[in-house]
Order: sequence, then C-alpha cells, then structure tokens
Amino acid sequence: MNWQLLGLTFITVFLAEIGDKSQLATIALSGRASAPGWVLLGTAGALIVSSFFGVFLGERLTQILPLDALQVIAAAGFFILGIRSLWPKKVEK
Repeated sequence: MNWQLLGLTFITVFLAEIGDKSQLATIALSGRASAPGWVLLGTAGALIVSSFFGVFLGERLTQILPLDALQVIAAAGFFILGIRSLWPKKVEK
C-alpha cells in the first residue's frame, strides 16, 4: 500500500473541504435533523461517490491527454473562476 499517496490525498481533500458549501450544508442539516447519523451517512456517501467519479474521470482522461495538459487545463479553469469572482454580479430588480 502506498501510505504516502494515501496520506497526501487525505490531507489535500480534508483541507480543501474545510468550510466549503457542502460542509456548511451538512452543519445546517444536522442541526435540524432528529437523526444526525443519517446526515453523516448521506454526506459521506456523497463524498465517496463524487470522489469515485473524479478518480474515474481523471484516470480515463490521462489515457487521452498527457498529465501536463490536464494540469494546465485545470489551472486555467481555476484561474478563470477566480478572475470571474472578482467582478460583481448585476442584480436585476
């Protein structure tokens, strides 16, 4: 087992998930729920399924495109999202 890769992946995802929208939604749901255990199972299941799709898609894309190209595409996507977030949205009345 590759413990270094496992640890790096865990730390990266854990830090990325702290304070994001899904964690805030989980806090709100568990605060209202009479059975917070089900909220835990639901959120854990959702993270597992979304991670599965990410791993599956990433593995398939590296068979088509070189890893360097995928990293450039991902960086460009994050850059564009960051730049877009700097401009205020127009609110229609």
